[in-house]
Amino acid sequence: MAGHSRDPKLIALRELGVLHPHPDRVSDPLFVEHAFFDPRDLVQVKYEMLRLARLEAHPVRVVAARFGFSHVSYYQLRKALETSGLVGLLPKKRGPRGGHKLTPEVLDFVEAQIRRTDLSLDPLELVELVETHFGVDVHPRSLERALARREKKP
Repeated sequence: MAGHSRDPKLIALRELGVLHPHPDRVSDPLFVEHAFFDPRDLVQVKYEMLRLARLEAHPVRVVAARFGFSHVSYYQLRKALETSGLVGLLPKKRGPRGGHKLTPEVLDFVEAQIRRTDLSLDPLELVELVETHFGVDVHPRSLERALARREKKP
């Protein structure tokens, strides 16, 4: 195991977020018999799975299993490849893509309240106003950070 920690490809795959979490599940002969095919490379594994099922007309469930995926994942990946090309095979970040609670409308409202009261409202009071007006539960520190980010924008 100690040799793996210095493997530059392993380090690069991990840093880029494309290190296959379960390379041991890849049992396709290409990845077992040929050094060029690396079961740790998640994008390569996904692409070869899609290629094999499409060009060689193997059953999807069988092919997906040989590459460590479910048939549902296969169809999702096929659609991603058709829609976005190889970039579609890159893992997507999970979770919200931004401040889904602190929308521009909420922040405009908060800034207006601050101006109206000449900065006399503390974060807890501002959070209560947001809750009352928008029905959104926000942490005071999150509100402070969002307002600070807004001030930095030109």
